[in-house]
Amino acid sequence: MNLIVAVDENWAIGLRNQLLVSIPADMKFFRETTMGKVVVMGRKTLESFPGGQPLKNRTNIVLTKDTSYHVKDAVAVHSVKTLLEEIKKYEEEEIYVIGGDSVYKLLLPYCKTAYVTKIHHAYEADTYFPNLDETEDWEVTGVSEEQTYFDLEYEFVRYERVK
Repeated sequence: MNLIVAVDENWAIGLRNQLLVSIPADMKFFRETTMGKVVVMGRKTLESFPGGQPLKNRTNIVLTKDTSYHVKDAVAVHSVKTLLEEIKKYEEEEIYVIGGDSVYKLLLPYCKTAYVTKIHHAYEADTYFPNLDETEDWEVTGVSEEQTYFDLEYEFVRYERVK
């Protein structure tokens, strides 16, 4: 399983159920990376999308504790155990965890590759991603050229699990 996330320099990922910043090249990278694949998310992440609708041209799986939760064009699962059963239907490299913070933290131990857009700026935030640079479990295996969007600098970094 993979994960894909955009973080600021403090590994923050959101504020009030919204992304910290919308960078067109990052959105394009997300679209191109996940198109035709399986995306796993929490309920609040799904509800933050336009119209609260699942992402088009992807298999959407929503992990939620709410057993009565159902959404059109998505699969709702209610435990990590059920999720792990559900994703056996798909190739491991076709699965991407896309948030939010509690789902990232729950599923990080099951992920082998992390695609992280590192934004060189600190934002006000209330949700964070674990800092992969501070753990021996992950190593950087790829870094893009530094990119800019107006005055923001960022780069795409690929991490691989080593333990």
